[in-house]
Amino acid sequence: MNNYNNVSFNPGAVKVILWGIVLIAVFIVSMAFILPWYNVWSQEMEGKAEFAKAEQNRKIKIEEARANLEAEKLNAQAEIERAKGAAEAIRIENGSITPTYIQYLWVRQQSDLSNKTVIYVPTETNLPLLEATRMKQVEGQNN
Repeated sequence: MNNYNNVSFNPGAVKVILWGIVLIAVFIVSMAFILPWYNVWSQEMEGKAEFAKAEQNRKIKIEEARANLEAEKLNAQAEIERAKGAAEAIRIENGSITPTYIQYLWVRQQSDLSNKTVIYVPTETNLPLLEATRMKQVEGQNN
């Protein structure tokens, strides 16, 4: 009492289905062989990229070191020239540095200071004048 005899298959549809199954099977089998080769190739390319990056970083560090060396050489030359200038100045002064010249050098050095720098000038009693006026200002505020 089964009605299985009424089922009819179109031969063209069966061929398409079988070819589809065969193509899917061939694709799966080929991927099983191709995928490991691709993974190896991909890792090799990543390794080459990392090596190239490391090589470039090494070259950059070498160039930075060369630049630092050249800067240090130039700084040393500048220091030598400064020392030669100081030695020449002392020779011109004939080794006699007067208190007036020392005061001149001190005043010249003060031009490099900022406006907020406090300079204490000692008097004959070695008490700074600025400190004495500052104490008067503090006493005036406390009263």
